[in-house]
Amino acid sequence: MQDRKRLEEQIGEAEKISGLASDLDTLFELAREGEDVNGDLEREMRSLTAYLEKLETKMLLSGENDARSAIVTIHPGAGGTESQDWAEMLLRMYLRWAERNRFETVITDRLEGEGAGIKSVTFEVNGENAYGLLQSEVGVHRLVRISPFDANARRHTSFASVFVYPQIDDEIVIDIRPEDLRVDTFRASGAGGQHVNRTDSAIRMTHLSTGLVVQCQNERSQHKNRASAMKQLRAKLYEHELAKKRVEERKLEDTKLGINFGSQIRSYVLAPYRMIKDHRTKLAIGDVDRVLDGDLEALIHAYLVLLKTGKTVAAAGADSDDLD
Repeated sequence: MQDRKRLEEQIGEAEKISGLASDLDTLFELAREGEDVNGDLEREMRSLTAYLEKLETKMLLSGENDARSAIVTIHPGAGGTESQDWAEMLLRMYLRWAERNRFETVITDRLEGEGAGIKSVTFEVNGENAYGLLQSEVGVHRLVRISPFDANARRHTSFASVFVYPQIDDEIVIDIRPEDLRVDTFRASGAGGQHVNRTDSAIRMTHLSTGLVVQCQNERSQHKNRASAMKQLRAKLYEHELAKKRVEERKLEDTKLGINFGSQIRSYVLAPYRMIKDHRTKLAIGDVDRVLDGDLEALIHAYLVLLKTGKTVAAAGADSDDLD
């Protein structure tokens, strides 16, 4: 059913592109006949461009866990109320982004700050590709603004860290293919009776791709020994998969940075000018309010392009050193 739903969505996307292109053809035809359709053409071109960028973003999500739902944690850096308020602003931004993209969100843990903001928060973003999209947000976010908590109206810099985990299914499906197994039979050793010692009833199984080996020889029947060895192999493969997950989790933990100067991935400057700049992709956006209200599509798209192609997006209308 999931595969069917995905295919139906892809067919719907192709039909929508075809419809938008057909509308543009009609408008161009009207323009050639002398009709004033410039406003309609600009609107339709913007709509088609935005939709194509959205589809390109989906095509860039090819990682093993990209299609999974996400678990997001936000922690303020040093700075007390200032950083705690910034962490709450980030929480609102991500919740608004999830609402725009029709993701379901569940706040599982929230620790309120003293006076304002939050000390920490953890929430789930449930839906297809949530982790793949939100991986662009992992890192330290820096805010520069005139503090609303400072009676002297001085400019303050605040930091907060964001980390995103993929939601991993609890159930691990162990699929043992016959071509991955080498099965050897041999005569059992030790006590067991005349039948056991005269027939090749003992079983040794080797899982070729992992190198795991199990064997069983305590039953009189080769069939029973094979079943017992298969049970042992499944258990060992299950533990092997759990160990791989623990390694991946450690790798994710190792990517965390200190919540301070020099480690930020993105700066949000509200004073003395207004600009948001991603230091990885070099993308700069002047409409700060739109981004803080959850419009992260351009930032996410630029990061995924950088991740897959190594190409950065040139900052439009801003010196690349303005926010460093």
